[in-house]
Amino acid sequence: MNWLDKLERKLGRFAIPNLTVYLMICYVIGFMLWNLAAMNLIPAEVIGYLTLEPALILRGQVWRLITWLVVPPSSNLISLVFFVLLYYSLGTALERTWGVFRYNVYIFSGLLFTVLAVFGLYAFYYFAYGFEMPVSVMGMAGSSYVTLSIFLAFAAIYPEMELLLYFILPIKMKWMALVYVAIAGYDFINGNIVTRVVIGASLLNFVIFFLSSRNFKRFGPGEQARKAKFKKQSRPHMTYTNGAHHRCAVCGRTELDDPCLEFRYCSKCNGNYEYCQDHLFTHEHVK
Repeated sequence: MNWLDKLERKLGRFAIPNLTVYLMICYVIGFMLWNLAAMNLIPAEVIGYLTLEPALILRGQVWRLITWLVVPPSSNLISLVFFVLLYYSLGTALERTWGVFRYNVYIFSGLLFTVLAVFGLYAFYYFAYGFEMPVSVMGMAGSSYVTLSIFLAFAAIYPEMELLLYFILPIKMKWMALVYVAIAGYDFINGNIVTRVVIGASLLNFVIFFLSSRNFKRFGPGEQARKAKFKKQSRPHMTYTNGAHHRCAVCGRTELDDPCLEFRYCSKCNGNYEYCQDHLFTHEHVK
């Protein structure tokens, strides 16, 4: 059991289901606000109160720790529609594959790393050079690269799955992921210091979850198919009278006969045969 399994047992009940939906709603709200400001229907100053600004947060504007999530990834309506539809499907699929808690940890860790990185950059410039970075520069931090980590995670688990690009061109997820990485790399090289920090921090969750943990291989399609096949094959052997879930293939005792009995499957038997602790090492193997 890794650290995520232990954490899920303690905090799993606090996980937020359908987290992707809320993230996409934030983008839609931000898109509407940006366009309303562009049409002078609301004061343009409203947008300035939403961005992630460490200096202003430290002066009391703590709502910016949340409102920066509404910064939309695109100001074009068609691009935003494709973006929301794509990441809604990818995010919900990841949530079903990993489970609600692990998906929550993945998304919130990307957001947290971004906030910490921006604050770290602010502190570096303030203590090293004695000045604060301009608001117009620090306010460029957004969560669009956190959604990129959703795409990379999905591509890592389902690399051979095909995606209809703009609902027309079929392309495998692994090739799309390479394209996205190339675009992020281009932005990293040609962007300013804030862009580079945001890209690195937003994708740090992907690095932690996949490059430093092999346990997530069990969420891959091959492993999921193997588990489903095993459950289907073992279901007739695991349903017994009176609601028992374990029964010794030799003596026929179940956990209802003796709660202290321990049951194990035998790896040398040809089939799903379960034995109690008294017959696990003494039974004749089924060939």
